[in-house]
Amino acid sequence: MGKAQPLLPERLPPHARLMVPVLAAVGGSGRSVVAALLADALAAHGDTVLLDTVPRLTSPWPDWTAARPGEGLAALPPGRPAGRLQARTAAATVPAGGRHPWQVMTDHQPWHTAPLVLPDAPEAWHQLTATGGWQIAVADTGHPLTHDLITARHTTAPALSTRWCALPCALPVLCAAATGHGAAALQTAVMAGEADGLPWARTTIALTATADGRLPAPIRAAVTMLQPKVGAVVHIPFDERIRSHGLRDPARLKPRTLAAGHRLAEAVLASAHQSWGTPLPPAAAPAAYTEGPTHRGPAPDAADVPR
Repeated sequence: MGKAQPLLPERLPPHARLMVPVLAAVGGSGRSVVAALLADALAAHGDTVLLDTVPRLTSPWPDWTAARPGEGLAALPPGRPAGRLQARTAAATVPAGGRHPWQVMTDHQPWHTAPLVLPDAPEAWHQLTATGGWQIAVADTGHPLTHDLITARHTTAPALSTRWCALPCALPVLCAAATGHGAAALQTAVMAGEADGLPWARTTIALTATADGRLPAPIRAAVTMLQPKVGAVVHIPFDERIRSHGLRDPARLKPRTLAAGHRLAEAVLASAHQSWGTPLPPAAAPAAYTEGPTHRGPAPDAADVPR
């Protein structure tokens, strides 16, 4: 008998959609790395885009995709309707660690130009995903989750984290560094989110290592305490290539790093099936988004939102 053939990856049904907001309680949690590993692994399961919602001069994505074709978010000016081809052309294509490339929607303008007027609202980014016809969207968010939740309790505005998690077919991923401070921040974030009703049962925790070696005992103890509250916990090993070169070429990462990305994707898909069944149901079309001030410009009206 010949060698057993590996199982083909599950492809999403044609009308199914997934939104994966990648969140973090504090900076230095490996959020952008986790978002990239997820997009790379999920591309085998459906047409995938990574949404860079972080302001340009603090985001790594313009640098990581500088040599890739794609006009960037500036190609979708406010006040003009955008179609599928225009959205696709704006996104940069990334060579995958596997066989399936994926795309990144980011700001490719020179660093010295004026910032784009981009909405903070998750609903607007969801609508952009629908415009481009992508099945899977991984959102690299830039706001600190716990601060966002606590601030919202004392204001009239709903938390961005809550709105990301409330999107249709949302499967959150919460990142934390595998350090004492990272574990403490993770525990606080989970408690704050639990009080606010965030869907931790379908959330995956990505614990990012900052050095080689086994996780310290206090970190393992913290993870053990949190595991019953969340969908899954996945350990992301340390990869010195990311430290030195970033993620310009995911195909050159260590096999164990790519394997961790596949474990993340498997956890996200398992959570989707546990939440909504097998096969996944068709996704509803997003309603027109007409609300929302932004921290990068004035509030858009209905014509400012990509359709």
